[in-house]
Amino acid sequence: MQKAWLRILLFMLLVSFAAGAFAREKYLHPGPVRLDREGERWAQKTLKKLTLEQKIGQMMVGRALAQFVNVDSPQYQQLRGTVRKYHMGGLGMTVPVDSGFLQKAMPFEAAALLNQLQSDSELPLLVAADFEYGLTMRINGATPFPYPMAFGAAQNAAEAEACGRIVAEESRAMGVHWNWFPTADVNSNPANPIINTRSFGEDPKQVGEMVSAYIRGAHQGGMLTTAKHFPGHGDTATDSHLGLASVTGDMPRLQTVELPPFQAAINAGVDSVMVAHVTIPALEPDPNLVATTSRRIVTGLLKEQMKFQGLVVTDALDMNGLMRIYSGSPNPSGAAAVAAIKAGNDMILIPGDLDGAYRGLLDAVRRGEIPESQINASVLKILRAKASLGLHKARRVDLANLPHVIARPESIAVGQEVAQQAVTLVRDNRQLLPLRASPPGTSNNANPYTRFVEPANRVVAVVFTDDVRSEAGRAFARELRVRVPDATVFYVDPRLAGALSAPILSAVAQAQAVIVPVYVAPVSGKAVKIGNEMKNTVSLVGDSAALLQRILAAAGQRTAVLAMGNPYLGSDFPEVQVYLCTFSNLPVSESAAVKALFGEISIRGRLPISIPNVAQRGAGIDRPQATMAGGSDAQRNPTTAAR
Repeated sequence: MQKAWLRILLFMLLVSFAAGAFAREKYLHPGPVRLDREGERWAQKTLKKLTLEQKIGQMMVGRALAQFVNVDSPQYQQLRGTVRKYHMGGLGMTVPVDSGFLQKAMPFEAAALLNQLQSDSELPLLVAADFEYGLTMRINGATPFPYPMAFGAAQNAAEAEACGRIVAEESRAMGVHWNWFPTADVNSNPANPIINTRSFGEDPKQVGEMVSAYIRGAHQGGMLTTAKHFPGHGDTATDSHLGLASVTGDMPRLQTVELPPFQAAINAGVDSVMVAHVTIPALEPDPNLVATTSRRIVTGLLKEQMKFQGLVVTDALDMNGLMRIYSGSPNPSGAAAVAAIKAGNDMILIPGDLDGAYRGLLDAVRRGEIPESQINASVLKILRAKASLGLHKARRVDLANLPHVIARPESIAVGQEVAQQAVTLVRDNRQLLPLRASPPGTSNNANPYTRFVEPANRVVAVVFTDDVRSEAGRAFARELRVRVPDATVFYVDPRLAGALSAPILSAVAQAQAVIVPVYVAPVSGKAVKIGNEMKNTVSLVGDSAALLQRILAAAGQRTAVLAMGNPYLGSDFPEVQVYLCTFSNLPVSESAAVKALFGEISIRGRLPISIPNVAQRGAGIDRPQATMAGGSDAQRNPTTAAR
């Protein structure tokens, strides 16, 4: 009997030990990106076991919508079936879109979905996302950062590095391993509708420094990075989501402007380079080959001349800039995928027809058009990338960690500081700023359920947006009304501008101060009718532009225009007397803008780009923080001294 109890006790101890060991190995604990010997052995061993079908699947990245789904629902069953059928190597996490608006998810929803997909995949999935200004591009509740150009205006590479680290830590906690960022494009074309504030600026040296800093930070936080859109999408006036864009610079121009930031990224150890769907005659004379499908560009320039040895990936394969070239093919997605792999790309991102791309690549290898040795080399890179993240040891993340990592107070403070440092005063007539808040007691806060403040016209704000149903301007209005409870706020979009002109101009005529925040920022695939063409634009057009002209004509000296996004807006309205740029239309920048207007923070930002006929790169008017006594140092001793 005693021996039996000893055997039972020993068995229980073994079970307990095994359970403890399993618990320790159950969740992935992110660390710095690093491929060790164990990871290399796993990658080599795994490659040898894969069939050709599995190898082709590893080279493809599909799309996963971050939302709550029941595992038995048709939606999840279809997604899981797709991952398994095509042996997917990775997924690009995004969110549903409804009427042009992103339906952002919460961190727990996204993490739970990704955990389930990892459990259901035959090999660990490499999960990527477009987090250009942090997780808040897709996820609510994360640390907010402004657009990249705001970092250029703040002129602080250390903050770019901190941003990279914070975004990496939050992403890895949620189960996302790979950021399709930083943007290494030099935005030298003011008419560029798709890069604009997504770039750090127009100076190749500064862009390279910011890109390198971001990569360093991201690697500290354990995340893979992507330099995009090679060999440069900044000097175009066409959105490649809608049409075929072209970069027409000659070789000396490319070598001094477009390419240096990508070389800086490579030198900083960037993990992947995303190739753009743009034609570049100086590099590829064939007009039917975009950079993505040009062997001269992908293999000759990027891999051989610039010595990049990491993952080379396409921009999304469903974009019109690429797919219109293959529209006459029986299998357009397959033809595009084959052309991209033959050019030297390692991974295909988001094909419009996943089955067509998969079949096209499989057939091309079987008939010898693409050598299997090339496929093996690409898949080994992909497996090494997964091993460098620790995915060969564990795939799932611990949901209990999310509240401890995402949106730490010290992380939020970094985002706020960048947004505040970025505010740039380009023009100032010294008659309007700083605005004065209403004296205490202006509003009755005794009962928040019956609070009502009659709007007045002392301060009038006219918020220009693409669509008044969006969140644009809401945070700005809340911050404004904290300081001036009776401020009158109008929201205007192209459909309403004409109808609202009369009441707006009436209010403007009576106002002591008119604030005009203009929310125009790059949006992929946005189509606006300009003349007889449908184009993407980052300008005010039609009735909206006409209304702003009339406001400036009626109250130019009393009006401050805020470029909440596109800083080049000032070129279209040269009569503006007070002009501020935030380079970002996000709430963190809205808050910074209001603080700057009321003198609550100093204004020290510098233009990271040149605004034609307005100001050159590096321009900016300094204004100190206002004193507690009610006036401001700027009013008593105005200065425009450059820093």
